[in-house]
Amino acid sequence: MERMAVTGGAGFIGSNLAEFLCERGCQVVLVDNFSSGKERNLAGWAARAGERLEVVRADINETEALRRVFRGVTCVFHQAAIPSVPRSVVDPQATNRANIDGTLSVLVAARDAGVARVVIASSSSVYGDDPSLPKVEERRGRPLSPYALSKAVSEEYGRMFHELYGTETVSLRYFNVFGPRQDAPSEYAAVIPRFATRLLAGRPPTIFGDGEQSRDFTYVSNVVDANWSAAHHPRAAGDVFNVGCGIRTSLNQLAREIGAILGVDVEPVHEPGRTGDVRHSVADVGKAQRLLGYTPAVSLRQGLERVVEWYRAHPEVISGAP
Repeated sequence: MERMAVTGGAGFIGSNLAEFLCERGCQVVLVDNFSSGKERNLAGWAARAGERLEVVRADINETEALRRVFRGVTCVFHQAAIPSVPRSVVDPQATNRANIDGTLSVLVAARDAGVARVVIASSSSVYGDDPSLPKVEERRGRPLSPYALSKAVSEEYGRMFHELYGTETVSLRYFNVFGPRQDAPSEYAAVIPRFATRLLAGRPPTIFGDGEQSRDFTYVSNVVDANWSAAHHPRAAGDVFNVGCGIRTSLNQLAREIGAILGVDVEPVHEPGRTGDVRHSVADVGKAQRLLGYTPAVSLRQGLERVVEWYRAHPEVISGAP
């Protein structure tokens, strides 16, 4: 039985990944300080996992604690972060501590504990002001936010640890992940939970800017599949991969799509654009397909239908949404 660790395992992506690993029969150590991760994200599945799941309440900057946690672990999935561009603009120091110092701490602890591979959650935000589309791994622009910079630095630390110490690292650049358990009440919530919860509550969604900015929205199970492949594929070590669907959707289109699923027609409210946001983003997933065998199995429409049903089943999330 493989023993694996998931940092940020009580968060949105981390909890979905940890649940998947337990279902695959892995022994999973879930590490979270629960500053943004939530106990409710473990509800149900953690009990089913039983002894296959160990929950460790620790901060990723507690390197010595991580050394002990990582002993006997073959792969660390590093998901812990402050995952918000707007929040990073407001508080760049907190983002630096969590995303840069935290990643370095995870890598040091993994190296010292003899972990074979670390899969690092990166972001499409590293492409910054590079205008070319689709985004290919070999081209990066200047980061436009502290969050984007923190992810670029995390990738570089991963590369260095692979080259200097032989710790196998793989960085995955996520493109606008969405799905069940994604936070909606926060003022920094991502666009899909904000749109879905507001429309379910009969309120107009808010769009920052003209709404023609576009993104590659990626359902969370596609990201989980990519992590699993990155953990096991021998040719992935030391490399970086886009994880998206390769389809560009504007925010105006997205609002119409969610409205159509719900059978409502509500005009969005437009507010000024936000500092640090890129205009357009879409992934070239050819490299991940060739080297990881990655294929986004869940389309945007399928993912939206699933997440709308999840929010319907969790009215407490809707009632707390901004």
